[in-house]
Amino acid sequence: MVTRPTAPAGDAPATRPGKATRRRGTALNRAIYRAAFEELARDGFDALAFDKLAPRAETGKSVLYRRWSTPSELLLAALNDPVEGFGDPCAPDTGTLRGDLLALLEALAQVLDEPRGQALIPLMTGRGRPPELAGAIRELVFIPHRDILVGCLRAAADRGEADPASVTPLVASVGPRMVLAESMDKGHVTKADVAAIVDHVLLPLAAPRR
Repeated sequence: MVTRPTAPAGDAPATRPGKATRRRGTALNRAIYRAAFEELARDGFDALAFDKLAPRAETGKSVLYRRWSTPSELLLAALNDPVEGFGDPCAPDTGTLRGDLLALLEALAQVLDEPRGQALIPLMTGRGRPPELAGAIRELVFIPHRDILVGCLRAAADRGEADPASVTPLVASVGPRMVLAESMDKGHVTKADVAAIVDHVLLPLAAPRR
């Protein structure tokens, strides 16, 4: 008889009581990734440990040690996972700069409300965080959103909606960074917050010069 580890208090088990979970390969890895993000968002990077992750993922510590040497290696794999982590964001094509900015930044704000997004905060602010994790966040979150926004600005400039001089990585990085800052400050970014960032900061910043 297989005995399943008991989930931490307050956490709902992934399966019905008394029914063991048998997962392998990608399905098991992604359950572990979700558990890692949840633990990280709740307790921070310094408290992350395999003996805490295993019960939440409903697997054994030996399973984790066979796959990753440290929690940092596990998190790096989780961040790179196309489903549980940060796959390439979709480029909007609404026909207007305002519509494109709202679509992309609202989607980012929604991600920041999920465990994977909430886990970014301790990863970015933790003093003991390995530098490779900071690099992963930049490569998987900031740069893709910035590059898409450069494309949105370029298309808007071609339509006469934006100043061609605003089509730069620096200007494009303002929106994602402001959404992240709002999330860190308030814990939740609403659609009204995103609209305020777009209408009062980004559109004036990119407006054509007369």
